[in-house]
Amino acid sequence: MKAGILNVTGYAGSELARILFRHPELRITSVTGRSAAGQELGDVFPHLDDLDLPVEAELGEVDLIFSALPHKASAEILRPYLDNRVKVVDISADFRLKDIAEYQAWYEVAHPCPQYLEEAVYGLTELHRPQVAQTRLVANPGCYPTAALLGLAPAWRAGIIGSDIIVDAKSGVSGAGRSLGMMYHFAEANENVSAYGLDGHRHLPEITQELRELGQEPRVTFLPHLIPMTRGILASCYAPLKPGALPGGEAGKAALMDLYRDAYRGEPFVRVVTQPPQTKHTLGNNYCVVYPTIDQRTDRLIVIACLDNLVKGAAGQAVQNANLMLGLPETMGLEGLALYP
Repeated sequence: MKAGILNVTGYAGSELARILFRHPELRITSVTGRSAAGQELGDVFPHLDDLDLPVEAELGEVDLIFSALPHKASAEILRPYLDNRVKVVDISADFRLKDIAEYQAWYEVAHPCPQYLEEAVYGLTELHRPQVAQTRLVANPGCYPTAALLGLAPAWRAGIIGSDIIVDAKSGVSGAGRSLGMMYHFAEANENVSAYGLDGHRHLPEITQELRELGQEPRVTFLPHLIPMTRGILASCYAPLKPGALPGGEAGKAALMDLYRDAYRGEPFVRVVTQPPQTKHTLGNNYCVVYPTIDQRTDRLIVIACLDNLVKGAAGQAVQNANLMLGLPETMGLEGLALYP
């Protein structure tokens, strides 16, 4: 089956190409790149030389499109393909938020393609698997929301936590993409940790939207940080336990672990573990590793979730969604282990 990548020259686009190169059923036949059109892909990214593809200004004829374009540009270019019923996995934010006013408030642009918002499925597979399998337009989740939602969903859905939720998350610099910025220069980012988005981050409404669909209205404080590494997200999630929701002491921790294991039983890409995970446990693979526990002094849920922001947080999850859309095994092309150390 022929696949195309819009904007292969970004980090998510190049990671898509790397993953799809070994996919047994999807073959990349066309890629675009706004700044590299007319060049050979192997000249732009030597590690992708074996794909033997030119970077084009426009996609050729394909059966499935992955869009790694920025928001607004993605929906603008995807509109004629959607009009022609081509299957699409959009890695941008353009189809993630169902409320058009909220999209326009957070992204400060008019939505270029609002007629497809209702049809789009939010592609967090673990929460929306049946819908993903039936749609032709998947809105691939943001990297931070993927970690936060997979960390919080079992407890929130079970109704054992209150609505006042804190997500404290750290990401490597690749999460900002390849665009130049002062804070991403080596001398600025190295040996430095910085908080950003204190007045609100664009991934916050995704977290709120999806938690709302699972239960009551949440009150989410989300604070991201930039840390001096290339890949990885570690999200520390906190919420008050409802009185009596779990037994006291160690029995409560055991009950919480059972709840999470039951919630993700059979999930191919979520691992519930008994020790706090590290970002290197997910480097280069499509896993989200989750560790739930209880701060017994404050009766507060603590969940640590980590993933590779370019794989489960972007390109790998996009391939996972595409597999479902096409009726292929969900894990196809995605079963690699982490790179360690």
